[in-house]
Amino acid sequence: MLATLTLVFALAACGANNNSSNGGNKGGGNETASGTNTAEPVAAAPAENEEMTIKHQLGEATLKKNPAKVVVFDYGTLETLDKLGIEIAAVPQGNLPSHLEKYNDSKYTNAGTLFEPDFEKLNALKPDVIFISGRSSEAYEELNKIAPTIFLGVETQRYMESFTENVKTIGELFGKEAEAEKELAAINDSVKAVNDLASAGGKKGLIILTTGGKVSAFGPGSRFGIIHDVLGVTPVDESIKVDTHGNSISFEFVAEKNPDYLFVIDRDAVVTEEGKQATPAKEIVENDLVKKTNAFKDGKIVYLDPSYWYLSGGGLISVPEMIREVQEGIQ
Repeated sequence: MLATLTLVFALAACGANNNSSNGGNKGGGNETASGTNTAEPVAAAPAENEEMTIKHQLGEATLKKNPAKVVVFDYGTLETLDKLGIEIAAVPQGNLPSHLEKYNDSKYTNAGTLFEPDFEKLNALKPDVIFISGRSSEAYEELNKIAPTIFLGVETQRYMESFTENVKTIGELFGKEAEAEKELAAINDSVKAVNDLASAGGKKGLIILTTGGKVSAFGPGSRFGIIHDVLGVTPVDESIKVDTHGNSISFEFVAEKNPDYLFVIDRDAVVTEEGKQATPAKEIVENDLVKKTNAFKDGKIVYLDPSYWYLSGGGLISVPEMIREVQEGIQ
């Protein structure tokens, strides 16, 4: 009995010494005698049927985390899912941006168009979640009857805030928080770099969109206002009103305002009417009036990629590319 008791006490003392020297059971969050937790925190494994409630502009959705069948009616959201390595089941394939062309494949269900979802196919697919934005917002009620539908459009007047919220929502829903944070940190660093460059130059810019031979101007707070609001390029005219389609202008206006940077988005390069040949923006923009501006003289007419700026935007592929294009344009 004496030998047995001696062995028990020896083992107990050994166990206590091990716990004290190793900070307790690694990953278990035990405390040392001093009360300080020295163990590395380990994320708890998500419950098999853990649910998440997401509030958005059009309502609220409650669904299980890591949904398997994902339908996307927003190309910015599709970019983010793609970048984070999340598989999708269905997407509108009719007018995919060139950088998302891989989704024009038979292994993905063609979900209709951004404006007209194919409800029959979606009902047959039985998705677990549907992501939409402004172009599909009128179909929200019908889509929400098929599966939890979440609006993840970017708010133009708080572009980076809403973009960040959307990325974090997707990261949390699919257990990709660390990956999402890493991507966002890199983007924030590049935003600061462009701001520093823009403020140092002291020059002003004008954003225009061309379509059908006509020209519209966009200012702060607009769908392309990230150039001014986020990246720090001073607008050549503060009075340009916020409008989805921009403010109709003439080239006399461009010549009068004399921008140092002229940012051009060619809508017709990505959206054309059947049977019509679109005139490239360069042929429309670089006329005798525009040639008098500082932007033309200094080689600072910047033709932005409409796949990122017009068709998509607000995703983890387009936003870094948009920032890069502006940075290169003002250097």
